[in-house]
Amino acid sequence: MNFELIYRRFSERSILVEWPQEIDEYILKDVLLFKNSLLDLDDKLILQINTAYNSLLIIYQSTIDNVNDEILTLKSHYINRKVVKKPITTLFKIPVCYDEEFGLDLIAISEEKKMPIPEIIKRHSQPVYTVFFIGFLPGFLYLGGLGEQLHFPRKKSPRLQIKKGAVAIGGSQTGIYPNESPGGWNVIGNSPVELFLPKKKEPCFAKAGDKIQFVPVSKTVYDSIVLQIKQDKYSIESEVIDD
Repeated sequence: MNFELIYRRFSERSILVEWPQEIDEYILKDVLLFKNSLLDLDDKLILQINTAYNSLLIIYQSTIDNVNDEILTLKSHYINRKVVKKPITTLFKIPVCYDEEFGLDLIAISEEKKMPIPEIIKRHSQPVYTVFFIGFLPGFLYLGGLGEQLHFPRKKSPRLQIKKGAVAIGGSQTGIYPNESPGGWNVIGNSPVELFLPKKKEPCFAKAGDKIQFVPVSKTVYDSIVLQIKQDKYSIESEVIDD
């Protein structure tokens, strides 16, 4: 299936390719297919390719002299896109403690939704989420797949400080704050895992297209994982899946 794409110059050295403005797994798969097909070309002129929900930013080594010619080339690549090697999709199981100490907005969500807190936790931890892209902080995973029953608007007044590892809901999305930062999402728990390790070759363990499932844990287990991480004895549970 070919989507109607929009191609436009983004800067002197980059071109933005846009799909329909929807959060959709079929669109994500097509974005990643196009990205990986371009990477397979091993085009030395291309410096970097970044993806978002429904767009692809292609950054070149130098200024694009004739953007129209380059866009025609990209259009041809899109029509004939294929990937030599199928990307590996990994499911990561992320421990989350939903205790009152961490779930700062659980009561507010429970009251607004008229839903018991245990039911909120159940509905949040059951789905297998898809990593659509990584932003606005390094290691912040934008996840798709939150049930409509848990959709909750972002705060009108963001908190000035969100604890590292905070698991939160913002509109139709859920995610984890990789570091302490300001934030306007509704915090419902906390994960002890490290989401961004800048000294590693791959600083973030997950990539766009991977899957995430949250696993509720007690405060005792949470504290135990924190200790294991400090001792470098903890690994995130994961498995390769055929997506």
